[in-house]
Amino acid sequence: MAIKSFLFSSVPNILYELGSSVKVGGIAKKLGCKSVVVVTDPGLRKLGLTDTVVEGIERQGLKACVFDKIVEDPPESIVKELIEFSKSNDADGVVGVGGGSSMDAAKLAAFMCGDTKQQISEIYGVDFTVGRRLPLIQVPTTAGTGSEVTNISVITTGVAEKKGVVGPQLYADYAVLDGDLTLTLPPKVTAATGIDAMVHAIEAYTSKIKKNVLSDVLAREALHLLSTNIKRVCEDGNDREARGSMLLGSLYAGMAFANSPCAAVHALAYPIGSHFHVPHGLSNSLMLPHVLRFTGENPAAGNLYRDLTPIIFPALASLRGNGVSVLADGYTQLAKDLAIPTCLEDVGIKEKDLELLSTEASKIDRLLQNNMREVTLQDAFDLYSAALKN
Repeated sequence: MAIKSFLFSSVPNILYELGSSVKVGGIAKKLGCKSVVVVTDPGLRKLGLTDTVVEGIERQGLKACVFDKIVEDPPESIVKELIEFSKSNDADGVVGVGGGSSMDAAKLAAFMCGDTKQQISEIYGVDFTVGRRLPLIQVPTTAGTGSEVTNISVITTGVAEKKGVVGPQLYADYAVLDGDLTLTLPPKVTAATGIDAMVHAIEAYTSKIKKNVLSDVLAREALHLLSTNIKRVCEDGNDREARGSMLLGSLYAGMAFANSPCAAVHALAYPIGSHFHVPHGLSNSLMLPHVLRFTGENPAAGNLYRDLTPIIFPALASLRGNGVSVLADGYTQLAKDLAIPTCLEDVGIKEKDLELLSTEASKIDRLLQNNMREVTLQDAFDLYSAALKN
């Protein structure tokens, strides 16, 4: 069968090495930086996870300015504050240290402090960014979002609506993967972010419009690494080898979905996070089994899911086969094994909230168009209803 043509883009440099966060300063100097803004959240700074990055920057004789006000699903107001903070410190480089929220905010700061004449309100959507950004280095502290290698930034606008900025300028110059920075992640955060990465890989492998052979290879290898190591790191958070493997799996998944975009799981997860402040990875985990069953009724999608079942759940597949129901049941059981919530009621969502969630999810055409089975407003409501109770 002929290979379908595709364009694949990613970051130009990836450093994978335990303890490598200390090298960020040298990288920033190599990129010509003199005043570097480090973007993070207050919890990570309090834990000291930014210390090696900041010390490494200062050791190179560069100025390091820490902005530590990032929160989950950062509102536009905080991103604007970050941009002004960066400009007031004459920033000529940006480093994101943290999960997806910090790295997404770092992307926008690097772009908006470059030579663009645009306002942030003008760049929401796909390929509206015009101009060059500042040098950008991303240092993930969770194995989940893959944001270090994507050209996507998602923030909260208004009261609870999430909007995305997608543009080639948002790819970083360097992604620095230091597994030691993930050693302090609690088991439940490790579990939810790990499943988030798996969702990225699954949706990349089954994306309707831009599916490509290179994303397919990365998605399969991501799922192998993540499924092999997720229970291991949840049982022993200090397993440095497994932590590194989870980070690499998350990166592979990020590279895959940056070029073969996510779909209905993410579209349905976003309103759960923005309206009920449920962490993004957990929101994805709650919806995943139900979207698998729904989308798997499309024969083409079902065949692709069957490719993945023995990679993710080999023991279960050997007993029950590779069907979509086996894959969905495997994820339901995995969430139980990892002791994270398995239904919407567990995170405070009631039946009366489902209409709001359905309406909000149905607006996210950027993602829904990639699903291999169309999701109507009624379908969205039915999927939330299925996820409401165990």
